[in-house]
Amino acid sequence: MGGGLFRTLLIIALVYYGVRFLRRVLFPFLFKAFVKKAAQKGQQQYKEQQRAQQSRPEGEVHIEYINKNDKKSAGDVGGEYVDFEEIKPD
Repeated sequence: MGGGLFRTLLIIALVYYGVRFLRRVLFPFLFKAFVKKAAQKGQQQYKEQQRAQQSRPEGEVHIEYINKNDKKSAGDVGGEYVDFEEIKPD
């Protein structure tokens, strides 16, 4: 009976220290890959923006309209507004 408890505690300890070790080894690589991917995406968006600005003549105004019937509009955050009054303590 005591051997099963010792074996369970040993397995828990090995899993705990194994996860700690893997986290120390893998986390820096995963973080670097995430940062590199985010930087590439930012550079790509910047280049697309620069191309769009260069393709329009100077002084031209470009307006992007948002469809009011679109359910996923930026201003629609959902829920309802509830008005309240502040109650002052006596």
